[in-house]
Amino acid sequence: MKSLLCIVFFLSATLAWAAGEAPAAAGATVKGQVLEVKDVDAYTYLRLKTKDGEQWAAVNKAPVKQGAEVTIENASVMKNFESKTLKRKFDTIVFGSLAGAPATPVAAAGTPPAGGKDLGAMHSGMSKAVDVGDVKVAKASGADARTVAEIVGKPGELKNKPVVVRAKVVKFTPAILGKNWIHVRDGTGTEADGTNDVLVTSQAEAKVGDVVLIKGIVRTDVDLGSGYAYKVLVEDATLTK
Repeated sequence: MKSLLCIVFFLSATLAWAAGEAPAAAGATVKGQVLEVKDVDAYTYLRLKTKDGEQWAAVNKAPVKQGAEVTIENASVMKNFESKTLKRKFDTIVFGSLAGAPATPVAAAGTPPAGGKDLGAMHSGMSKAVDVGDVKVAKASGADARTVAEIVGKPGELKNKPVVVRAKVVKFTPAILGKNWIHVRDGTGTEADGTNDVLVTSQAEAKVGDVVLIKGIVRTDVDLGSGYAYKVLVEDATLTK
């Protein structure tokens, strides 16, 4: 992980789906007594005593006191989460929102705090692709070659299958959930039905305007929680120019 991964809308996210494991059921709750509190930037980490044993959780920063009984709503479990700010790794940690706390993500309306990025803020920016002019990119070659419109328009046929697509980067958001999030277009599809843009996750970096060859796996019906769901993503992709 390259940065502190964040909470509330972001906190409902989980690496489980990225690793091919199903996330916790939407709307799940975790209740427990607070044994330890650690505040970092805009977020609060809580070590809880629950009916199933001790469990770390993370929420938007809140004045929580040791000994308090709390409920974490919209809970999802992330495995092998590493917090660079705390300089520690959690085997498992629950991400969610603290019951009774405001639901609005802290950074949604402005710059995310230095310690990390909020999922709500990330998505508010990711939905606005940079104007890179007319996009017209030649289709990749090979048996797995697809256009953006084909990937977005045929998720059922391509689910869990490898694809290769050549496209232009129109939005790049780094270090969220341990990955870079990249919107690409190749000139196929239409904005009206959303088939002109596909979201890619990768460890690779890219710049807006780059034309890259993307090789990844199509994932469908990915739900990050808090209303952030995707009909189709290209995950764990490699990028070459």
